[in-house]
Amino acid sequence: MPNIKSQKDRVVQAKKENLRNKAVKSNLKTVIKKADSAVAAGSADADKAVVTAVSTIDKACAKGVLHKNTAARKVSKMMKAANAAK
Repeated sequence: MPNIKSQKDRVVQAKKENLRNKAVKSNLKTVIKKADSAVAAGSADADKAVVTAVSTIDKACAKGVLHKNTAARKVSKMMKAANAAK
């Protein structure tokens, strides 16, 4: 445990940020899995699921949870699969 007050504050902030990032990542994984399964099954709402997933990825990138190149790679992979399924 740190002795300096500012470092104690940083420990508390890091815990909060960790929880927030964990929630965003968990939701992101869920949305991506739903979109992938909808595309693979050729579901009627596959387009809606893909749009939701892309939006969620972009939000995670904007919050700093994902690196911009990682987000771009995930979006590209998903769009490629969605376009191939049509």
